[in-house]
Amino acid sequence: MSTLLVSVLLAAAPEPDFSKVPGVVVAHSPASSKQYCGSPSIAVLPSGEYLISHDLFGPGSTRDRTHVYSSADRGKTWLKRAEMKGQWWSTLFVHGNAVYLMGTSKEYGTCVIRRSSDGGKTWTEPKDPRTGLLLGEGMYHCAPVPVMIHNGRIWRAMEEYTGPKWGAFKAFVMSAPVGADLLNAASWTSTNHLEKDPAWLDGKFGAWLEGNFVVTPDGKLVDILRVQHPSSYDEYCAEVNISADGKTALFDPATGFRHFPGGAKKFTIRFDPVTKKYWTLVNAVPEKFRSAERAPASTRNTLSLASSDDLKTWKLHGIVLQHEDPKAHGFQYVDWLFEGDDIIAAVRTAYDDGLGGAHNAHDANFITFERIAKFRTKNGE
Repeated sequence: MSTLLVSVLLAAAPEPDFSKVPGVVVAHSPASSKQYCGSPSIAVLPSGEYLISHDLFGPGSTRDRTHVYSSADRGKTWLKRAEMKGQWWSTLFVHGNAVYLMGTSKEYGTCVIRRSSDGGKTWTEPKDPRTGLLLGEGMYHCAPVPVMIHNGRIWRAMEEYTGPKWGAFKAFVMSAPVGADLLNAASWTSTNHLEKDPAWLDGKFGAWLEGNFVVTPDGKLVDILRVQHPSSYDEYCAEVNISADGKTALFDPATGFRHFPGGAKKFTIRFDPVTKKYWTLVNAVPEKFRSAERAPASTRNTLSLASSDDLKTWKLHGIVLQHEDPKAHGFQYVDWLFEGDDIIAAVRTAYDDGLGGAHNAHDANFITFERIAKFRTKNGE
């Protein structure tokens, strides 16, 4: 090949352009790779460093790898810190002097947990029930949802996948004593696994998944799950009751479904001791983006801040991110934390990149970092 031809080909190759992407770019995977950015999770180390993890899905991926990035300047810049095989759909959380990743080994894999004692640079390997293989039989599903400490135990919601089609999820919660070895499967207790009933919601119930462990205002333990309801923009969540000993999960379909803005998409709920409210970031769908041609679960181009006093009724406090095109733009699967007066968040973002943009709104090409400054002062509807 001639030097001239090589020069022409190089000149014709498009260059990435992140100038329009909202927030700070943590990771990018162009649509041409057929590897899409998923499952962002965020943690703050005792040192003050931030960590963000994510996996890759899509036909070009192996569906079993997680990448970890770090920031030493409060989210302004990010560097890749680690990559591991055999970790997916995982939550980052700090416990004691270590940071953990808890999720599955692959798409619908075993339930695994890893620990890092050096700020996320190196991680343990879940080889057996004593080193992080928590549930080795069956197939499991989850997302980066809250890991909470309550009454001397550490809690996390999960789902068992029974297949063969998407949506065959059984909801359950796992817990362990706070002082236990979290890599030891014997430390963990699981509730029974609750199966869905397609007859719920007048026969239109599709699935429940990606549950949040939450303590209610009156001290009860619940698992609040995303609900797939394909035909209504009046979205729902499901509230499963969890026993205090972490062994029993119960659901009453007559009272357990609640209207929840953006409930057809993944969300994270956290309690704020300052306002005594529960807060979340949701893909609620404004009226102008509602269409009979697009399901509620596929409409992710608007990210809004919401709060509730009682987990029953929710108030929207305004739009955080939005794009006018819902087909190829999305701000979804947000994991976030309180930091003083701010919220810091990791976002699965589908956006313009100078290379043709995202494959679609769902198949995101970015993981981004967002800071919502003084979130408690935002009162707009």
